[in-house]
Amino acid sequence: MHNLKLLALILLSLSVPPSLVGCAGGKTYQSTGELLDDSVVSNKVRLSILGDSKVKFGQVSVETFKGVVQLSGFVNTKEAANRAVDLARRVKGVKQVNNSLIVK
Repeated sequence: MHNLKLLALILLSLSVPPSLVGCAGGKTYQSTGELLDDSVVSNKVRLSILGDSKVKFGQVSVETFKGVVQLSGFVNTKEAANRAVDLARRVKGVKQVNNSLIVK
């Protein structure tokens, strides 16, 4: 009986550390919560840009990783690019905006 409890304890202790590693966030990995948060941020930025008449949304791509928003694609003017960045910065949850928009 004692050996069975000891074996169960050993097996349990060996299974816990690998499961905790999956919970740790790194620089290149996101937890499920972070992924969902970034998805919400991206959607809010897209909606903000979509509602603005100065930026053609179909040509602007929005990606978010750990609160850092990456804008890429094409806009017609420098003002439109600046406007897209400004709109993205106003969204709650955005920590930083990287502008890779190209003026046609």
